[in-house]
Amino acid sequence: MQEIRTDVLVIGGGAAGMLAAGKAASMGKKVVLLEQNARLGEKLRITGGGRCNITNAEMSEKKLLAHYGKAESFLYSAFSQFGVKDTFAFFEEHNLPLVIEANNRAFPKSQNATDVVHTLEAYLKQGKVTVRTKAKVDRILSDKNTITGVVVGKDTYVANTYILSTGGFSHPETGSRGDAFPWLKALGHSVQKPSPTIVPLRVKENWVKELSGKSAPAAKITLYVNGTKKVAKTGSILFTHFGISGPTVLNLAGKVADMLQEGVVTAKIDLHPAMDIGALDAHITAIFEEHKNKTLRNVAKEFLPAGTSSVILSLLPEIDSETKVHSVRKEDRKKLVHLIKALPVTIEGLMGFDRAVVADGGVVLEEIDTRTMRSKKIQNLFVIGDLLHVNRPSGGYSLQLCWTTGFVAGKHA
Repeated sequence: MQEIRTDVLVIGGGAAGMLAAGKAASMGKKVVLLEQNARLGEKLRITGGGRCNITNAEMSEKKLLAHYGKAESFLYSAFSQFGVKDTFAFFEEHNLPLVIEANNRAFPKSQNATDVVHTLEAYLKQGKVTVRTKAKVDRILSDKNTITGVVVGKDTYVANTYILSTGGFSHPETGSRGDAFPWLKALGHSVQKPSPTIVPLRVKENWVKELSGKSAPAAKITLYVNGTKKVAKTGSILFTHFGISGPTVLNLAGKVADMLQEGVVTAKIDLHPAMDIGALDAHITAIFEEHKNKTLRNVAKEFLPAGTSSVILSLLPEIDSETKVHSVRKEDRKKLVHLIKALPVTIEGLMGFDRAVVADGGVVLEEIDTRTMRSKKIQNLFVIGDLLHVNRPSGGYSLQLCWTTGFVAGKHA
């Protein structure tokens, strides 16, 4: 057995871990980074559909932190040390300019998540960080309130300070399986049981599944429990082979999880939220007038999202889609208008951790000094990134939490 000594040992080579290791090294410390996968940043490489939504470009700290729910009050000090502006500056200084897209989502200009990993790897190299891949931690050794070493195979790593950044439960295929939660419990921390908080919704209706891959770019979804309206949200909705997804749906998942405990959850999807029933009826009537000799099937493309018309028309079997629109009866046109304003869906459940964009759960923030990210239980331990129990929406908030906590821990470790 070999003993390897260093100043700072970082466990987990994801977004938070790489930034923490690089920052600690830039402060003149000798740093070793352990990663169980064959390469660094596996989850980063697939985030944002492979484009990597690096942060949310909300420059008002108060508005930004309001998206972190109950964690907001704990995060002000950390974000004042490294916030959104610092994230932009960091990546631009390291030759990775960012662009801002819809809903303040910031991406690398190259639109390539792998470039983000390469930028961080260059940062580690610059600080002479020793990176050990395929290094799976077997156990953490401790005595009273201090970590004394970390066992990896036949080696024991001994450091002055330890930064834990192994990730939560989302995307288990990348090795993110919540491995550190049992270690943290053994060290005396309270660990909140995780739930997949940003996930697609599973639906009962087969017609939704038939639309797999199609989207409604500007729709409104209204959710009901036992017929009582609970919440509505407008934005892009993606139909999938199991149900519905897209940013609008993902950000409702946490609320849906609670609703499913209360009763039967149903939804109505409005494909034209900008128009009321009367305006939509007038709009469709004008389209019918313009194309009076065409069939309903052909004309429906003018007012339904691309590729959805045949499936949506099949929900009204009493109307023959081959009818010329000048022969469509007024009452049938009104049925069609009502359907487009309120497509009915039954929500059966949430997809699990395998499809989660973000899972909450982790160490409760009351047990972390969030000014430094140091554990209040173990004097030489820092806990960062997805290991912290912080609920947040999709849209760059999760990675910003990783950059902020990683930087702060690296600076103070």
